[in-house]
Amino acid sequence: MARILAIDYGGKRTGIAVTDPMQIIATGLTTIESKTLIPFLKDYFSKETVELIIIGMPLNWDESDTHGTPLVKAAIKKLEKAFPQLPIKTVDERYTSKMAKDAMIQMGMKKKDRQVKGNVDVIAATIMLQEYLQSIS
Repeated sequence: MARILAIDYGGKRTGIAVTDPMQIIATGLTTIESKTLIPFLKDYFSKETVELIIIGMPLNWDESDTHGTPLVKAAIKKLEKAFPQLPIKTVDERYTSKMAKDAMIQMGMKKKDRQVKGNVDVIAATIMLQEYLQSIS
């Protein structure tokens, strides 16, 4: 089997998580600058087989767009152009950042480490991916 890759896309930073090849568990991979997403993924895909990209879609409670929705939609267009062979699914990312912050507290992360925004992004991507795995099992 191939991996599934999750993206928590932001204006400045993007958190990335992946599954193991058996698609059992989600693991945080890294946080990168958003402008380097396509080159990063080209390099990653040259080393690992990925069958699906999921990307968090920011929406309000009433399903209306947030300030981040146009950024994610533009990123999806770039991903579709760069990787036409890969399916891309959007997933609800509401509350994943809050869940990531809560998880860091529960893990006993020091306050200094919790304030590193990249940590929140990669954990949020991991939460999105784990929720996706649970939804398809």
